[in-house]
Amino acid sequence: MAPGVLERLLGTLRCDTVSCAEESRVLAGRARNEDAAVLRIPEGKAIVQTVDILTPIVGDPFHFGRIAAANALSDVYALGGEPWCAMNIVCFPSACEGEEGERALGDILRGGLDALREAGAVLVGGHTVEDQEIKYGLAVTGIIDPDIVATNDGLVPGDTLVLTKPLGTGVLSTAIKARWEGWEESEELLRRWCGKLNKGGAAVIRALRLRAATDVTGFGLGGHLLEMALASGVAVKLETQALPLLPRAEEYADNGLIPAGSHGNRRYWQEHVAVSSGVSQTVESLVFDVQTSGGLVLAVPEPVVDEAVRLLHEQGDEAWIIGHVTAGSKTALVLA
Repeated sequence: MAPGVLERLLGTLRCDTVSCAEESRVLAGRARNEDAAVLRIPEGKAIVQTVDILTPIVGDPFHFGRIAAANALSDVYALGGEPWCAMNIVCFPSACEGEEGERALGDILRGGLDALREAGAVLVGGHTVEDQEIKYGLAVTGIIDPDIVATNDGLVPGDTLVLTKPLGTGVLSTAIKARWEGWEESEELLRRWCGKLNKGGAAVIRALRLRAATDVTGFGLGGHLLEMALASGVAVKLETQALPLLPRAEEYADNGLIPAGSHGNRRYWQEHVAVSSGVSQTVESLVFDVQTSGGLVLAVPEPVVDEAVRLLHEQGDEAWIIGHVTAGSKTALVLA
């Protein structure tokens, strides 16, 4: 993308209000075309850093940009942090240059900025490279109270697992690419759920000082729970009948619209998984479905489960109780 084009597009993303967080947070940055950004960090806070990038899973550029940004921000939220600033990462084909390509790229960037502004973070720069396909994501820096960090190794027997978004984005994305029956409705569902920030779940982590949480992304629900169980030396019993599934997810999976990555997830973790006789192969595949910008799984001590559910609902989030943490064993994940 030519420098003049980028300059025009970035000009549309500048803060236009004196009260914008950039006014007080950013000491030097993109407003004056600096090569790097300098920001203030609140006293007593630690830094969370992450980076993530996606290829499009929906056709609309704005919604793709928002989904990719929400996906990247989610890693900060999963620890209980708050996004503070971010940098765009853009891969764009030279074949897409021209008026239509410029418009699409502008919409992607605006979608990402829309999510950032909702998160309360500031955009402080970025980088573009020429590639064969469109990719977009963020390098995110967040702030966090060092005494309240929800980690993978914090599970304790007796904890209740609470999930904040339904499963099935991988199979819905596959159906959309195949233009399967109902794909338009499925794309709208991805826009809604994948574009939703996990801001509420992070607020609950901080309010209740939760010890453990994860976001559900590429390894699927099963893979991320296994990471937590193995790191914590415990086991997880998942109640599959309680799992929230996106509309048509089970139908699509029954028809074989399962991403290759989901099969890979299941094969990789198979020695640590036990599946009860009543659990279908379809549901098992959805447990390991490759998710994009999925929800948070919060590990909640039993005495405060009702409070966690109430707080999530107050934040506008869902709260499905999907399982419990048990004592450790060779079988780290039981699908019941």
